[in-house]
Amino acid sequence: MKRKHAALYIRVSTDAQFEEGYSVEAQKDMLEGYCRSRGWRDYEFYIDGGFTGSNIDRPEMKRLIEDAGAGLISQVVVYKLDRLSRSQKDTLYLIEDVFNPAGIGFTSLNENMDTGTPMGRAMLGIMSAFAQLERETIRERTRMGMKERVRGGLWMGGGHPPFGYDYDSARGVLVPNDDAPTVRRIYRLYLEGLSTARIAELTGLKHDKQVRDILARKSNIGLIEYNGVEYRGQHEPIVDEATFRAAQELRRRRSSAPGAASQHLLTGLVYCGRCGARMRYQKWGARGYKLTCYSQQRSKRYLIRDENCDNEKAWADEVEAAVVEDFVGRALAAPAQEEVPASAPDEGLPGRIREAERRLKRLYALYAAAEDEVLAGSIEEQRRRLDALREEARREQEALDREDRRQEKREEIRRLAQAWERMTTQERRAVVRELIERVELDGETVSVFYRQ
Repeated sequence: MKRKHAALYIRVSTDAQFEEGYSVEAQKDMLEGYCRSRGWRDYEFYIDGGFTGSNIDRPEMKRLIEDAGAGLISQVVVYKLDRLSRSQKDTLYLIEDVFNPAGIGFTSLNENMDTGTPMGRAMLGIMSAFAQLERETIRERTRMGMKERVRGGLWMGGGHPPFGYDYDSARGVLVPNDDAPTVRRIYRLYLEGLSTARIAELTGLKHDKQVRDILARKSNIGLIEYNGVEYRGQHEPIVDEATFRAAQELRRRRSSAPGAASQHLLTGLVYCGRCGARMRYQKWGARGYKLTCYSQQRSKRYLIRDENCDNEKAWADEVEAAVVEDFVGRALAAPAQEEVPASAPDEGLPGRIREAERRLKRLYALYAAAEDEVLAGSIEEQRRRLDALREEARREQEALDREDRRQEKREEIRRLAQAWERMTTQERRAVVRELIERVELDGETVSVFYRQ
C-alpha cells in the first residue's frame, strides 16, 4: 500500500516560465529544502507547467485532489499562495473542502503560512483576497485594453477567427481566406430560398447551426461587436451590407411566419428509448404526425446516434395523449394536502434555546465578577450546547420550509391539471416544459421523466 506523503505543488504559467523565482527548478529547490528542514523523507512533486492560475482545471492539480481524497497526502506545500490558485473561491475550496476534511495541512513558504495554526488560517483568508484582487485587476486592465483595441478597428485576438477569415497577428486584423467564397455562397443560397439544413449539405458544413451563425455574423460586413457595441473594423468585408440586411430581414420573416414556432406539445422533449437520439415530428399523410428517431433520418447527420436503430415510429397524438394522461393522473391522484408533516416540529426547542441563553448570560455575569477557570469551562460547554440547539432549530426550519415548497408545488400542479382543458396550445406547451424533463419512446412503451 502506498504510504502517505507530502505533496509539493508547483505551477508555472506561460508568461512566468522564466521569471526569477518562479521557474520549476527554483520552486523545486525551495520546496525540497523545506522538507529537509522538517525531516520529511516521503514527498512527491505535482507540477503543472504552462497553466493559468485562474482555475483548477489542471492535470496535476486533479491528481493531487484525487490523492487527497484517497488519503495518500499528509501535507500540501507550495512556494507561494498564487501557485495554488489566483482565485479566492478556488483557494478556499481546496483548503476548506479538500485538504481540511482529509486532515491535510497546508503551507505556503513565501507567506510563512501554516493552516495548522490560528494565525495561518487568518492569513489564508487575507492572502486569498489579495490574490483574487490581483486577478480581477489584471482582468479589468485586459478588458479596457480590448475595448481600446476594437474601438480602433482591430480584431480581438487570435483564438478561433470567424469562418471565412484568418487572423493576421502582425497587423491585428482579419483577412479573408479560401472559405470566403463559401460565405458569399451561403448568403446567395439563403436569399434564393434554400433552408439552412440544405445549405449545410451543399457547402459541406456539419450542420445547419453553422449556417445560421454565419448568416448572423456582423464581421462579414466589416463590423466588430464587443460587449453589445458595434465598431467599424479595419478588415475587408466578405459580403456587402445590402446582402447582409436582406438576409437578416428574410431570417426575421421566416422566424415569425405561421408555423415557425412549433405548435406540437412535446417538441424537443422526446428521445429514442433504444439509441438515445432525439425524436422529431414528421408529417405522415392525412392522419397527422409520427414521432421518428433522428438516427433513422439523414437530414441532420450530427443528431444520429445509431444508424441501425430499429425503433418504431409512433403516432404523435397517441404519445401526447399518454403523456397528458400520466401527468394529469399523477397530479389529481396526489393528496390535496398532507395533514401531518413528514417530521413533527419539536415544540419545546424554542424554550430550551431561551433557557440556554439565560444560563449563558448568568455564567458571563459570574465570570465578570470573579474570573474562575471552572466558570470558563462551564461557559464554553454552555456555548456549545446553545450552538447545537440553534443548529437543530435551523435544520428543523429548513425541513419545514422544504415541505412548504413541496406542498405549494403539488398544489400548483393540481391547479394546472384541473385547468388543462381550458388552456391554449401555447399554455399547455409551457406547462409541459416546466414539469417534464424528457419523454422516452421504446416501441409502444412511453416513459415520462419529471423535473425534480
